[in-house]
Amino acid sequence: MSTLNLTGALDRLIADIAARTEGLSHILPSRLLVCLSPTRSGGIHGVYAKIHPMRFADGSLTKQVRRGRKTYTCTMPQINSHGEEILYVIYFLFPRFFDLSFREKLITIFHELYHIAPEFNGDIRRFPGRNYAHGSSTRKFNEAMGIMADRYLEKLQDEELVEFLRFDVPALRTRHKALVGRKFKTPRIIVAAN
Repeated sequence: MSTLNLTGALDRLIADIAARTEGLSHILPSRLLVCLSPTRSGGIHGVYAKIHPMRFADGSLTKQVRRGRKTYTCTMPQINSHGEEILYVIYFLFPRFFDLSFREKLITIFHELYHIAPEFNGDIRRFPGRNYAHGSSTRKFNEAMGIMADRYLEKLQDEELVEFLRFDVPALRTRHKALVGRKFKTPRIIVAAN
């Protein structure tokens, strides 16, 4: 039995998705930090994954915010990994994400990757209107991600890239000596009064 590095497996899968998927080819996997985040409870209800952009709107490092009469400057922290500045941190909630069905796991990965701005500037993809993260309908957003995931699977050349997604956590634990993955504290915006 071997140890399964879940974030390593996700890194490899995301790199392949970015290389083979129209609409996601702007993503540079070396500038993503893929992590696990523990969930307090099991089950499949709740958030499965989340993305933290490391820039404000339009890729800006800073943003001015007014609170009452005071103005504050908010600055994103800089994160480096292997000599590369990280522009996005993606968290997959453990074990909740891994207990989804195979297709739902893949759709969730596409969902998080699609949030990455086409300019790959550290900001998220912004849709017009109030719900700028998902557009006018989160349901339609997820349906579109399902179509992208299905197209990816049709062209998949290396089944091993997705094999680990076919199992839930109990099954993964019986197949592997240990499950490990990268953890990283949620980046905190630095706020300073002007």
